[in-house]
Amino acid sequence: MMAIAVPVALSLGLSSCAGKPKGVMTPVALTAQTPKTAQVDMLVATTRQPSGDPATLFSGERDANTFMTDVSVSIPPETVRKPGTVQWPRKLPPDPATDFAVTRVRELDTLADGKAWFKQHSVGGHAFVFVHGFNNRYEDSVFRLAQIIHDSGAQTTPILFTWPSRANVFEYNYDKESTNYSRTALEDTLRILADAPNVKDITILAHSMGTWLTMESLRQMGIRDGNVPSKIQNVILASPDIDLDVFAKQWVEMGKKKPKFTIFVSQDDRALALSSFISGDVSRLGAIDPSKEPYRSDLEKSGITAIDLTEVETDDGLHHGKFAESPEIVQLIGQRLIKGQTLTDSNISVGTGIAAVVAGTARGVGNVAATTLSAPVNIIENPRPTAKKKIVVGDTLAGEQPKPVAAN
Repeated sequence: MMAIAVPVALSLGLSSCAGKPKGVMTPVALTAQTPKTAQVDMLVATTRQPSGDPATLFSGERDANTFMTDVSVSIPPETVRKPGTVQWPRKLPPDPATDFAVTRVRELDTLADGKAWFKQHSVGGHAFVFVHGFNNRYEDSVFRLAQIIHDSGAQTTPILFTWPSRANVFEYNYDKESTNYSRTALEDTLRILADAPNVKDITILAHSMGTWLTMESLRQMGIRDGNVPSKIQNVILASPDIDLDVFAKQWVEMGKKKPKFTIFVSQDDRALALSSFISGDVSRLGAIDPSKEPYRSDLEKSGITAIDLTEVETDDGLHHGKFAESPEIVQLIGQRLIKGQTLTDSNISVGTGIAAVVAGTARGVGNVAATTLSAPVNIIENPRPTAKKKIVVGDTLAGEQPKPVAAN
């Protein structure tokens, strides 16, 4: 009975690709009649296998090579799109007046091409690397990064690292192993950026399962060199799908000199509740309450900022993509976190209408919406054991008391 419950709940709740057209990577032309749209140019690095189809470019299978592609995405006016959303076309080809649309795709053949691309598109030497999560097609991550860059107003050069995901809710283990497969490729990508003289600083934003990949790559850097390159200044982990004990080890083995870390957590994250369930009822980093002990005291020592988004409401039924779907939080990323600014409960204001809880202290609606204490969400070098919670698929959210499960 339980064996059936998990895939059913996954298929109902985690299917990020449902209702999205396939084959949106074929470029469309902007004409004189096209309303004014925004353009986001990005460099895409991937360990996916080429699909042989220009409409998809890459599949969810693995390749021994790392491919680089120059991609430009057109974003329709906000009169037809809510900030925080990706406007998928209802039919192909996309209409740039109403849909996200790819307007340029150019394969880069050599490392020199990639360096030349960054130099041409450099925004003050600031690089922004996005690593997506579980159940993503190539185009899913392309459109999501374009949305984040546009809605955040970030003054930075966007770079996407997309790893082989089969974009199937029943392929969780394949996707997880694909992150392990891609660890060195991401490390190499980050090293190339860090070694480029015209790159001043690097911010990494990783989501969900992509946070595991990011932490593993940073850990490898720390083991090889004793520390992470100094140009990697900011790391943002959104809804991190990482075992707490594992994160503690990754953190220590990264070395003494670490980037500034910010973690977005939410106790109502249903995707992380399911991940915990299928991972042996082990708590995930992204679902902790940073106001509770031992997290609060222990994580304060690590200097990582925790932003608790439990009270933030978006249209995401899984409560797993709040970092990108809340306009206020996206702007916080672009205007403050990428710049490495330290956030405190007294100096942050991201608008009105939302209430985020930081370190468990509700700040209410008003000037202070998503606030942080410069403490809570790190894992210490000697993590303390915490009681495990049973997660009943489909009935409970992360952090809620579970209902009893009938034995099979």
